Amino acid sequence: MARLKDLYKSKIMSELTKEFSYGNVMAVPKVEKIVVSMGIGKASTDKKYIELARKDLAMITGQQPAVCKAKKSVSNFKVREGQETGLKVTLRGIRMYEFLDRLISLAIPRVRDFRGLNPNGFDGRGNYSMGVAEQSVFPEINPAKVEAQQGMNITFVTTARTDEEARRLLTLFGMPFRSQTAGAAS
Repeated sequence: MARLKDLYKSKIMSELTKEFSYGNVMAVPKVEKIVVSMGIGKASTDKKYIELARKDLAMITGQQPAVCKAKKSVSNFKVREGQETGLKVTLRGIRMYEFLDRLISLAIPRVRDFRGLNPNGFDGRGNYSMGVAEQSVFPEINPAKVEAQQGMNITFVTTARTDEEARRLLTLFGMPFRSQTAGAAS
């Protein structure tokens, strides 16, 4: 069993039940899925960028990414309808917990000038989104072999009803949110 899944079942569920006084075990919020996506703007000019990003994203997540295609043509961005413009991976189950563990314990501490995750990344329904500026913060990627830096968006979809419940759930997993007062000053 994944380390964080075991932690969720043994400690986090009871902590959340105590804090928010849920009447049913099924009402306790959990992480449903994690969606990792990359928008590859350079792919409109050179196809090799999408292949490089696909290889890196597959290495990071342990699963082959799905290709996202443009729905509309946008001349300002030199994008035509049907053109490959991004990649995404949806993680569930054991892979999701293993990715979350690597993100919290290995990747986030490697981010330069890290002052905590933005606490305003919640959507009002208990889901949290964050961005990573470059894929080389993940230990699976060799920074010397990276040809093009590529950022990615990571969305945590939870069953929490409110942002407060979701923030507490992710904090108990070990997500390093910066305090609300420090976020207002920066």
